Amino acid sequence: MLCALLLGLAAGAAAKPPRTIIYLVRHAEKDLTPGLADPPLTPAGETRAQLLAQRLRRQHPAALFTTDTRRTRATLAALAQATGLTPEVYSAKEPAALASRLRQDYAGKTVVVVGHSNTLLPLLAALGVAPLPAEIRDEEYNYLFKVTLREGQPARLEMSRYGAAPQAAGGNTMR
Repeated sequence: MLCALLLGLAAGAAAKPPRTIIYLVRHAEKDLTPGLADPPLTPAGETRAQLLAQRLRRQHPAALFTTDTRRTRATLAALAQATGLTPEVYSAKEPAALASRLRQDYAGKTVVVVGHSNTLLPLLAALGVAPLPAEIRDEEYNYLFKVTLREGQPARLEMSRYGAAPQAAGGNTMR
C-alpha cells in the first residue's frame, strides 16, 4: 500500500508541467555623453555586466537574447563568454513575438533577456506577469527580474537587485 502511494506521488511529480525560467535585465550603466546615438557602457556598467555573468552563469541558460544596441550587447558579453552561447538579437518593438518564442522554443529551460527601461515592462506583460512594476527609472540599472512560467499557471515574478546601487544621474530621457 505504501509503495503504491509513493509510486502515485512520484508519477504526479513527474507529470508536473516543465518550468521555464526567464531572467530579464536592463542594460548596465551607459555613457550619458549628449549626442551619442548608440552609447557604450561606462566602467561602472562594465563592472555590472561582469557581476551579471557571475550571478547568472550558474543558472545554465539555454539561450541569451539582446536588442541590437552596444549597451545591451555589452551587458550580455561576459555571460555569453562564460556560457559559450551566442546572443540572439530580438526586436524590442515586438514583445509578444519574443514571449511566444520563449514559451514555445524554450519550455523547461532557462533564458536571459537584456533590454531597456522602456521595453522590459511590455515584455513582462507579454509573458503574462501581473501586476507589473510601476516603472523602471532611468537611473535604475540593477533590477533582475525572474519570471517563472508553467503551463496552466499564472506567470510568477520575482524581483531582486544585483551589484551596487547605481549613482544618481541627471534627468536623462534616453533609455
